[in-house]
Amino acid sequence: MKNLLLVECGPRFEHSISRAAAALVVEHLRRREPGMRILRRDLACVPPSFVDEAFTQAMYIPPDRQSASERAALAQSEILIGELEATDVLVIATPMHNFTVPAVLKAWIDQVLRIGRTFRSTPQGKQGLLADRPVYVVISSGGWIAGERARQPDFLTPYLAALLATLGIRTIGFLYLEAMHGEADLPLRAEAQARAWLDANLPLPAEAAVQCFVR
Repeated sequence: MKNLLLVECGPRFEHSISRAAAALVVEHLRRREPGMRILRRDLACVPPSFVDEAFTQAMYIPPDRQSASERAALAQSEILIGELEATDVLVIATPMHNFTVPAVLKAWIDQVLRIGRTFRSTPQGKQGLLADRPVYVVISSGGWIAGERARQPDFLTPYLAALLATLGIRTIGFLYLEAMHGEADLPLRAEAQARAWLDANLPLPAEAAVQCFVR
């Protein structure tokens, strides 16, 4: 039985476009894999802790030499990494905030992207320690960020692609819900876009992204 981890970031909860579209992604994946278990990590509801001095000191100490306080400093990181390790499919639902990821998603990234635990440093660069798996990233934005209509920078896509690759994850599809503001039919338009994208892009080909993002 496969496990799916749904990471949600939208602060608008039931009014969130990214959450609604991610629910469609999960629905499609469960239809393909009956019995798939869903783990939900709501970062907007329970934000991860920011990395502090105790964390940065403890992460360089081998586990067998860590004190109780050092293990406590890394406890949340271990929980979040454990969820990721147990996952066969990852779905990230996020709005774009100021051209990039929301603060709560950055806090989650800092907890799971940990030297010696989820990646190692080598003379050739950082090397991921996690197995590849399909990742579906649902992005909602108030403006146009992709293609010829783009009117604002997109630092979110390359950033997430790079950090997931650092973990060892390279099979990534990006679903863009753009210019999501102001219209009465917004939820219906977003749903139609999400369903069309899912029909065209499920399942993702192996190592789909990084070199060529799925638009």
